[in-house]
Amino acid sequence: MSANGKPSIAVQLYSLRHLSDSFADIAAAAASAGYQAVELIFLPGHSGEEAKAILETHGLQAVSAHVPYQSLADDFAATIAFHRAVGNDCLILPMPDPAVRQAASAEVWRAFGQTLNELGRRCRAEGMRLGYHNHAFEMERLDGARAIDWLLNNADEENLFWEPDLAWIAAGAASPLELVQKYAGRCPHIHAKDLAPAGQNEDQMGLADVGYGTLEWDDILPACRAAGAVCYVVEHDLPKDPVASIRRSREFLASRAALQ
Repeated sequence: MSANGKPSIAVQLYSLRHLSDSFADIAAAAASAGYQAVELIFLPGHSGEEAKAILETHGLQAVSAHVPYQSLADDFAATIAFHRAVGNDCLILPMPDPAVRQAASAEVWRAFGQTLNELGRRCRAEGMRLGYHNHAFEMERLDGARAIDWLLNNADEENLFWEPDLAWIAAGAASPLELVQKYAGRCPHIHAKDLAPAGQNEDQMGLADVGYGTLEWDDILPACRAAGAVCYVVEHDLPKDPVASIRRSREFLASRAALQ
């Protein structure tokens, strides 16, 4: 939430990854598109202090970060120390453990939810919050429920929140509106992403800038706000013009009454 009480708008820096190998260049590009908040990608080549200095140079703050599962599972202390130095307390798994995805089993997703519950408890003890970000495959139904349901229902809300990626939910033949409403109170961060009409933007993974695709934003945004969303994180996985894309998406979101 921004200082004026409005939901903040951030950008997932993955959207800018093809611009440069330099984190400083990527941070500068985010700032040039009008952002003050970012969601970090994995930065193995920087210390937390170095990353924070780069962000501050460009007037940016890390509001969350996508952190590989193995970094938390195998190198917990160092991962926590890095994000404490950056000034970020929101750690989000962008993908499950590969074995979980490959198994396509309700029991495996249930067990992974229990694993994340314990990992989230450890994060909370360190003053951090653990979240999970979906793709389309978590929308698959397994033994009467979606994989995302098996995951979330086997972790306590206080130990694991959900960052719904709205476009991937829709791509998985589920309803972003219904799932946001179902997990109201558990979705403080929303991945704002859009799907192009069928057959369009195929060179961009079928994605569109936020507000210029097929998602029903006039319905979804008020539902997200009602469900407690405090941050909307813009992402486009493969934009033709990354800076123009994230700027256009930010301007769309900033213009919507639900975020004002």
